[in-house]
Amino acid sequence: MKCPVCGSPDSKVVDSRPTENSTIRRRRECLSCKHRFTTYEIIEVVPLFVIKKNGTKEVFDRKKLFAGLLKSCYKRPVTNEQLENAVAEIENEFMNALRTEVTSREIGEAAMEKLRALDEVAYVRFASVYREFKDIDTFLRAIKSMQKKK
Repeated sequence: MKCPVCGSPDSKVVDSRPTENSTIRRRRECLSCKHRFTTYEIIEVVPLFVIKKNGTKEVFDRKKLFAGLLKSCYKRPVTNEQLENAVAEIENEFMNALRTEVTSREIGEAAMEKLRALDEVAYVRFASVYREFKDIDTFLRAIKSMQKKK
C-alpha cells in the first residue's frame, strides 16, 4: 500500500477492525515519513454458477441444495446440522477448486456421496429422484450396487 503523502510502498498495520459490511478497516503507518492513514479491504467473492441439464445457468443456491437433502432425510436420524455441514462441504469443494461453473450433475453426485455417508435410506431417496428411476429394476440395481460397496 503506497503512502498518500510520500508514495513509499512500505507501511505497517497499526490497527485492524472489521466493519458492518464485510470490509476490514486498517490503520497504517508509513515506515518512511511516519504518516498514518486508513485503508479498507473488501472481500471479493466470485459467485459459483450452476449449469443446468437444459443448458441454462443460474447462481448456486445453497438453500435449494439443503432443501433437496432435507426432503431425502424426512423421518430419518439425520440432523439439520449434519445437512448444513454437508452443504457447506459441497460448496467449499467447488469454491476451493477455483471453479466458477459447475454442472448440476456434479452437485447431485457430490450430494449423493454425502448422503451415502450419513444415511443409506436418504441416499436411495435422493438417488431415486436425482437419477429419475423409471422402473423397479433400475431402483433394485442401485440398491444392489450399494450393497456391493459395503
